[in-house]
Amino acid sequence: MDKVAESERSALLLDYDGTLAAFSVDRQDALPYPGVVPTLREIMRSGRTRVVVVTGRCAHEVVPLLGIDPHPEVWGAHGLEQLKPDGGYEVPPLDEEVSEALTDADQWLIAQGFEALAEHKPGSIAVHWRGLPDSRAAEIWQQVLRGWFPIAQKKLMSILEFDGGVEMRVPDVDKGDSVRTIIQGMDPKAPIAYLGDDATDERAFDALRDRGLSVLVRAEWRKTSAKLWLRPPDELLEFLTLWMEAVTGRNRRSLGLKGASDE
Repeated sequence: MDKVAESERSALLLDYDGTLAAFSVDRQDALPYPGVVPTLREIMRSGRTRVVVVTGRCAHEVVPLLGIDPHPEVWGAHGLEQLKPDGGYEVPPLDEEVSEALTDADQWLIAQGFEALAEHKPGSIAVHWRGLPDSRAAEIWQQVLRGWFPIAQKKLMSILEFDGGVEMRVPDVDKGDSVRTIIQGMDPKAPIAYLGDDATDERAFDALRDRGLSVLVRAEWRKTSAKLWLRPPDELLEFLTLWMEAVTGRNRRSLGLKGASDE
């Protein structure tokens, strides 16, 4: 935090689900933890920190959940999409084999009666089983892997497991690629941190290994390459508050911000 306070520019990279917000069976109910939004807003207003949300969600889904205007950068679909604060949007075109593979994967889900569990995103299709009994979730997981593996193998697609689901996606694009791209555009001495919770964030932690601070945000410990572990929501909010104080020179009390630990 001393380095953040001393630097004119820094970067704060944040996963969304499981990191800034608790998981929810209804994905549209996954709102940020109390205190997160006003603290991020103050960090952004300082003009000294580049705030980027790097998420597996579609980029446009995150904006209304955050409720910050102007919103931060959002790199959606594990970095395949880029939504800028001014509304600019970029997503690369998909080649024919990727489109065919996603169509085949979708048709297989429909044939199995799993279409209600599917989420369609640029370059990927995901199946979510959060909220289902463990035995049913394990059954769906095994069925999907058996059904999707031949499709993925034929079209050279990636199958990515995450907390509460599995996803078939375009290969060679992940959160680690997003982090490396962001780093390339920054001063080599600028402090950078990435906060994430699940296996998909490990690629980002690895990309930041020799360059910045990687932070696991999770209620329970798991094996990770992250350098720091925070339990949400209290320790997460404390970290963000320290960052906000570093870039603004003000403290939370003087701003009238109230976090989960204050309630």
